[in-house]
Amino acid sequence: MKLATTTYDFERFTDSYEKRIEYVAQAGFKHIDLSLSTIGEGNPLFGDDWQEEILRLKETANRLNADFVQSHAPDVNPLADASDAKEKILRAIKICGALGIPIMAVHGGFATDVTEREVWFEKNRDFFRSLLPALEENNVNLLCENTTKANMPNWYYPTTGKDLRDFARFVDHPNFHACWDTGHANIEGSQYEEIKVLGDELYAIHFNDNRGGQDEHLIPFMGTMNTDEVICALTEIGFQGPLTFESSSVLRPERYWFGNRRKFQKENRMSEPPLILQQAMEKFMYETGVYILKSYDLWDD
Repeated sequence: MKLATTTYDFERFTDSYEKRIEYVAQAGFKHIDLSLSTIGEGNPLFGDDWQEEILRLKETANRLNADFVQSHAPDVNPLADASDAKEKILRAIKICGALGIPIMAVHGGFATDVTEREVWFEKNRDFFRSLLPALEENNVNLLCENTTKANMPNWYYPTTGKDLRDFARFVDHPNFHACWDTGHANIEGSQYEEIKVLGDELYAIHFNDNRGGQDEHLIPFMGTMNTDEVICALTEIGFQGPLTFESSSVLRPERYWFGNRRKFQKENRMSEPPLILQQAMEKFMYETGVYILKSYDLWDD
């Protein structure tokens, strides 16, 4: 099994996609999840000259003997603004097609007044079906991922393997499947049977840990997730995708959605973790992944 991580690990340290790829590769990762989740002003991949940026990313990956195996769609909400969400996800699909990225994880839409499974299924199916021609044209599989009630406590969103599998089959297209986030699942409880239920609908993993209460995006062994049950389940269903880390918040930034770092009235020169510590953490994450895969004879460099 290949080992990958996301370029989001270094997003807050540089605006350059090329530098993010370099930092990931320097830590040991040869297989890359290109994060398109954050679309800030001036993002070169969402501007008019995006195809030139594609060429630069290809050159960077080739120089580093790396490849793109996965991506994350823009963090938009189709049930809040379907037109804007569609425009951004369509661009992301074209980016994946141009780079030969076969799978892209996406968040389904949500709304506080959509509390019933059937209503959520229908509204999201209609949106995702509008993307199917682009998925076919670019040879990309779009993968809806699970969440946790800790993130969405009062409205519906799939949290179980059954619901995620049922939704993928409700959309009913060969280019639409599921991504399983192990951190979201860990908050809900044991996930061995959940992964088993997903079976051949599971095309991607977001591999991260937490302490069972919040979506912390930690490296495995830093929280309460049982890593053995995840790997055993993936092995038993014949999972063919990469084991892709999504553990970018081990070094928490100054401003964070679970709570900002406290301010000090005199000095705050260490309010943000520096790049050098993130680089060290990235190498530790790589070695953790190697250990996990080698423990089950799954390592594929």
